[in-house]
Amino acid sequence: MRTHYAGDLRPEHVGETVSVCGWVARRREHGEHLAFLDVRDRSGIVQCVVNAAVDVRSEYVVRVTGTVRERPEGTVNDDLPTGQVEIGDCEIEVLNEAEPPPFPISDRVDADERVRLQHRYLDLRRDRMQRNIRIRATINSAVRRAMERQGFTEVETPMLMPSTPEGAREFVVPSRLSPGSFYALPQSPQLYKQLLMVAGVDRYYQIARCLRDEDLRADRQFEFMQLDAEASFVTQDEVLDFIGEAVLDAAEAVTGERPAPIERITWHDAMERYGVDKPDLRFGMELVELTDAFASTEFKAFAGAGAIKAIRVEGQGDLGRGQLDKLTDQAKSYGAKGLVWLRIRASEIESPVAKFLSEAEQDAIRERTGAEPGDLVLIVADERRTVQDVLGQLRNDLGRPPVSEGPYRYVWVVEFPMFDGYTEAGTPKTAHHPFTHPVEEDIPLLETDPMAVRSQAYDLVLNGWELGSGSIRIHRPDLQQRIFDVIGIDQAEAQKRFGFFLNPFRYGAPPHGGFAFGMERLAAILAGEDNIREVIAFPKTQSGLDPMTGAPTPVDDRALRDLGIRVLPPTV
Repeated sequence: MRTHYAGDLRPEHVGETVSVCGWVARRREHGEHLAFLDVRDRSGIVQCVVNAAVDVRSEYVVRVTGTVRERPEGTVNDDLPTGQVEIGDCEIEVLNEAEPPPFPISDRVDADERVRLQHRYLDLRRDRMQRNIRIRATINSAVRRAMERQGFTEVETPMLMPSTPEGAREFVVPSRLSPGSFYALPQSPQLYKQLLMVAGVDRYYQIARCLRDEDLRADRQFEFMQLDAEASFVTQDEVLDFIGEAVLDAAEAVTGERPAPIERITWHDAMERYGVDKPDLRFGMELVELTDAFASTEFKAFAGAGAIKAIRVEGQGDLGRGQLDKLTDQAKSYGAKGLVWLRIRASEIESPVAKFLSEAEQDAIRERTGAEPGDLVLIVADERRTVQDVLGQLRNDLGRPPVSEGPYRYVWVVEFPMFDGYTEAGTPKTAHHPFTHPVEEDIPLLETDPMAVRSQAYDLVLNGWELGSGSIRIHRPDLQQRIFDVIGIDQAEAQKRFGFFLNPFRYGAPPHGGFAFGMERLAAILAGEDNIREVIAFPKTQSGLDPMTGAPTPVDDRALRDLGIRVLPPTV
């Protein structure tokens, strides 16, 4: 039906007779027998000149045939790739009429998101959304090429699997043939991909669909896609290298530029310097250590504190008292007992607590933070983890640019703790999952000092968003049971909960490790979006609803009877 896409026409096509198909984006009348139509398809927009009366309106589906010609002098549109040309002497064939859309199909107009999602098939016609969908396809293609180039085999794993007791809340599917029993939709292919290593596949990948029944936000949906990979006989460095290759290939395919090699930072350093385990490296305002500077302080709020740290907020020394009180309330909401603020002046420090600080302590604050006149310094004193958490969140609140704003700063965070606190029963809690391999030199500490044990777990972070995580896995049954013993799971309980996964490891599992990262998160940042909904064709709202289809919806009684399910009345 067409010879060219509308957005592909250029001066080199002048003189050619072409046919384009698409939607009428705009119609402009010039007298009784002259009309200008902007016709849009997935590639862009081209102006069509009609020298006759034509009855077409916005979003009519048309086929336009005419001759490409240069636009008259003074009418070139530099904002359009096709702005130097137009199609003249046009014949218009109406392929379908259209009702007026509920919102303008234009990037210049921001419609209510719920209306956009209710009519997503119209929203996706907009240039921005078409571009985002193509960016996702480009990323998928680049990632597949990178993984295949590195010797990985694509394997599809099941969508119906047994429920696992670890991780986020699952979506469950009732079994008609086994009444009272349920499948779970996969939170990730974790178990299957490790079994593929036992099976000798050696290097596996897939762009896998995963589902988690958890609260939605800007970087989270019920269902999402991830690049999932696992490899045998590899070290942590090798895993980071082959995943980094895929990520950088994807970025280069979208932006045309290859990012620098991905830097690395330990979890400990990330927490000490940035206060979070997914640091945004695009701005400074690092946490500064002051604990030793106040070792002999007479200021009661600092005396005996487990840690004292500060951040320097450049140029904000003139914030009013009301704004400073709000910052204090913010710090308290994050878990701090209070917040000390200091305005840095040329000859003094202004603060309600300045009179309690010695000259040496004030000098240490200036010197270590690098604070200059006109700056603001914020200090928190508490247990070290609380200090890190509070200042890390304040740092992001005060300095972090939108996640999609350049430059792109990738970082690997490595050496996460193996355990993170204790259960009510007094046993350590695993920070990732109980199948993560400890750092070899820390294995002797498992029973004596578990909180000092580092794991071979790693996260990939981009502009403060966690793209994904992975680890080197435990492949020896004896070490696996040792971890279970530490967290209070005996052999009988381990067999009951994880037997289908553990039993294959008795037959010779190779050393292996892997990783997975969210395709939507990477696509959103590379597309310049701050919410992954904008790179998903048919997403859910923040409340988990699909305004377009009305899902979730009730199921009729007959279907429930077949499944042996009775729905309880809603709780008040």
